Amino acid sequence: MSTSNLLSNVHEGKLLEIEGNSFLVCGKYEYYHTLCDGFNDTGWGCGYRTLQTICSWLNHNYAKNSVPIPSIPDIQQILVTLEDKPNSFLGSREWIGSFEVCIVIDRLYDIPCKILHVKKGDELGTLVDTLKGHFEMFGSPIMMGGDVDCSSKGIMGINIQGDKASLLVVDPHYIGKEQTNEFLQNKGWVKWQPLKDFLSSSFYNLCLPQIKSNSKIMS
Repeated sequence: MSTSNLLSNVHEGKLLEIEGNSFLVCGKYEYYHTLCDGFNDTGWGCGYRTLQTICSWLNHNYAKNSVPIPSIPDIQQILVTLEDKPNSFLGSREWIGSFEVCIVIDRLYDIPCKILHVKKGDELGTLVDTLKGHFEMFGSPIMMGGDVDCSSKGIMGINIQGDKASLLVVDPHYIGKEQTNEFLQNKGWVKWQPLKDFLSSSFYNLCLPQIKSNSKIMS
């Protein structure tokens, strides 16, 4: 899969001109989103696309084991081979979440991931210190998914202003070929989302790859 037509680091720009203290992803990644490679995953592929975005970050920032970005059929085959999914999963439109992302990253890169779980969106505030520490220590992108809020998304940072916090969301549901960060940010595909705006009725799982970017290792 070619990444030549994909935007990189779509969170950069005016979006970062925000008050408070921000703790961000460290290093380059490509923005994978619905239909970006011609494969039709409309309405169900968000988890796969966020996984591809994380894989691109790993390839850029973890020199030990760079691998081709897996296609959606590749990801399904990995999960079937590892017996996480039945054979009927191949070619299906079944979504994947943070646990499956964890399994694939471990398989492709031999990198462990930490899974964080909250029973409802109102409890996300309990994770603020952990997420801050993650971006300070590792700087790797985070996968976030839920049940009622089943729209998987990438988390590229956290901003803390007093007792309030927001997550830097990179939404993979965008369909189009607009090639500017400004457009994506203006349309809300990349945005700061206050913790209070996540669904209180939904549980959330977050997948945190436990690997430092090369730049953090050298710093």
